[in-house]
Amino acid sequence: MQQAEIRDFLVRFFSSSDCELLPISNPAQLKVKLTKQMDKLLMNRPFYWHYIEQIGQTPETATLTFRFTDQLDEGEFVHFGSPRLHQIFNTAEQLGRYIRLYQVLAPQSSPALEPWLGINMKISYQCDLKKDRLISMGLQLINGTLIEGFQTMLTRLDLNQKLPNYCYTLSPLITVKSGIQRIERFIESELESEPSEWADQASERWVKDQDLLDTFYEHQDEKPDRYFQEQKALKEQYQPKISLQLINVGLFYLQSSTFLPGLVKDH
Repeated sequence: MQQAEIRDFLVRFFSSSDCELLPISNPAQLKVKLTKQMDKLLMNRPFYWHYIEQIGQTPETATLTFRFTDQLDEGEFVHFGSPRLHQIFNTAEQLGRYIRLYQVLAPQSSPALEPWLGINMKISYQCDLKKDRLISMGLQLINGTLIEGFQTMLTRLDLNQKLPNYCYTLSPLITVKSGIQRIERFIESELESEPSEWADQASERWVKDQDLLDTFYEHQDEKPDRYFQEQKALKEQYQPKISLQLINVGLFYLQSSTFLPGLVKDH
């Protein structure tokens, strides 16, 4: 499921950046034709762009193929920890803009679209080992309904950058800033209730190394600066901590009845 979430994120990232998603038969792959802006941000070929712009020729932007399983050979394998995925996370943060999309409805549907705040965040569990995971949350900005897996849900909807004809949007009662804070509080609450074995095990390894350090210096009544430097290094290495990184934010005008049943996490 984690790899599926990464694929969904990349689909939304490249679609909202006006890149072309090219046909590909295997759902475990994604093929993208980059725009000029994305090519410059992701491909690291400044000399090519300098030359093309100097002579005034039409550029040929790069096409990228990603794969989400190591069972395939074609394409660049992306997963948490892969340099390309972190480059894209950083690019999304660097662009620093809100995505605004509207749901395209069936003709017989109600024309009202409700505002939803969508957030993708990276959660990092850090000690002497590190683990990352992506979480995608959606918050309805009128009644505060909160759902998880928002990014995956969006891929099942027909979305457009323009408000569809004969539709109108409802005004939010919750601000974007307040919505982000609500989502962060929910995630923090969920993290507090998660199993802590990884942190407990890191603390045990920390104690063992601290004991070894103390044994090495046990015959010295006054500990040298070196001891305290190594003690500090052990703390930096082993102390368990969890950090949240906001990747991107979007405002989506949707009709909740088309996707909501069974997804609600909180109000």
